[in-house]
Amino acid sequence: MSQSPSPNSSLSKGFTAILNSIERIGNRLPDPLTLFALLALLTIFASAIASWSNLAVVNPAKNETVEAVSLLTADGIRRIVSEAVPNFVQFPPLGTVLVALLGVGVAQESGLLATALRRLVLMAPARFASPMVVFAGVLSNLAADAGYVILVPLSAVVFRAFGRHPIAGLVAGFAGVSGGFSANLIINPLDPLLAGLSQSAVRLVNADYTVNALANYYFMAVSTVLITLIGWYVTDWIIEPKLGTERETEISEPEELTILQRKGLRWAGYALIAYLVCLALLTLPPEAVLRDPQTANLISSISSPFMEGIVFLVALGFFFPGIAYGKVAGTLRTDRDVASAMSTAMSSMGYYLVLAFIAAQFVAYFDWSNLGLIFAISGAQFLEATSIQGLPALFLFVAFSVFLNLFIGSASAKWAVLAPVFVPMLVLVGYSPEAIQALYRIGDSSTNILTPLMPYFPVVIAFGQQYDPDLGIGRLIALMLPYSVLFLVSWLALFLLWTVLGLPLGPNAPIYLS
Repeated sequence: MSQSPSPNSSLSKGFTAILNSIERIGNRLPDPLTLFALLALLTIFASAIASWSNLAVVNPAKNETVEAVSLLTADGIRRIVSEAVPNFVQFPPLGTVLVALLGVGVAQESGLLATALRRLVLMAPARFASPMVVFAGVLSNLAADAGYVILVPLSAVVFRAFGRHPIAGLVAGFAGVSGGFSANLIINPLDPLLAGLSQSAVRLVNADYTVNALANYYFMAVSTVLITLIGWYVTDWIIEPKLGTERETEISEPEELTILQRKGLRWAGYALIAYLVCLALLTLPPEAVLRDPQTANLISSISSPFMEGIVFLVALGFFFPGIAYGKVAGTLRTDRDVASAMSTAMSSMGYYLVLAFIAAQFVAYFDWSNLGLIFAISGAQFLEATSIQGLPALFLFVAFSVFLNLFIGSASAKWAVLAPVFVPMLVLVGYSPEAIQALYRIGDSSTNILTPLMPYFPVVIAFGQQYDPDLGIGRLIALMLPYSVLFLVSWLALFLLWTVLGLPLGPNAPIYLS
């Protein structure tokens, strides 16, 4: 009988030493809120120094000189004080994320999302447990943290019930939830959040450009299939042979769904079908009301009501099934319960609201000072001078995103820092902000499972120690590394293929700017 690798192996010790160093460095970084506050202050003082130094560049897109603007002048200070509230209220990711969460919150608090995830995993035959677990993990990002706290431990229990190693199920679920975080078949709250930040960044060089919430939808939908297949291969042909036979444990078997839960799922399905039928009537006819009134386009026009209201429509797609499930399953009995569910969802965004306020000020200061535009133009000129253009420039950006992900866990926090610099820089050499955003998501998502600074990393270890008390950071990283490397390589290969074929990343989202 083969045994699990010893936690004292040289490989495990090597990973532990590396990760301990990363953890020490990461622990020295301030909280993201403090980080944005420091960046805002740094921008103010840097703008003054740049202005006093007469820093200026020529914008090749408009053939005009761009000068640094000091925020430490009387006008700058007045603007900082008087526009603080508008900066926050008009921060692009703010409204889209909160609106999307209202619908998702009802589906989550009613228990619909948790029950649907459990049903999706439990219905898989033993030989298809791996792809089903990974696939369910990818879809779970619709439910924010539900995938980590529900699907990851459930995956281990399901594998054990099938006579397979529970740790293999645990890491497969973790790979899907975290490594495939950016992929999905359905738009999720991350899409409008990142699109809003990309839009703020690209408007440093093009004030009229709009990045819609579906900017990466086509690419990420296909990526869902890719991540599922790669996760299946790694789990069955790399991880399970490495783990060998499981140790004896006393963990209980997975619980079946109750009659009310099954009935609730059926009625949630009926509600979703009814909603989709209504949506089809509003979109599919040639003169449908959600088409562009001028051109009758549905998704090829960013001014169509359908595209402008996509976040609200997605929220309703969760809201109605969530209410139907809650009514039947008994989790939402009155309108007060529905209001409470939405309120609970909003209450979980308290930290995000504070972070958004600080981040909005930083983005605004970066814009007002012209530092973002100056850095972008200088960076584009550097890329041209060093002949680092085309795909090598993009892949260098991915490598930087991967490195930064080891120290900052939040996808939106990293993009809020990177977007104002890299989006304008790469836009000026011909790439669309949608393509730059997609590459960022590849680098960020595929390496989520390698950083112990990710908030749920220790939670996964705690779940795994129910089956193997010796499971620690080093061993978990050793198990997740094959997923991370193959996710990253195959995802970049898919992007290359997408580029060669000239396919759009989403509606009105080309790879190259015309």
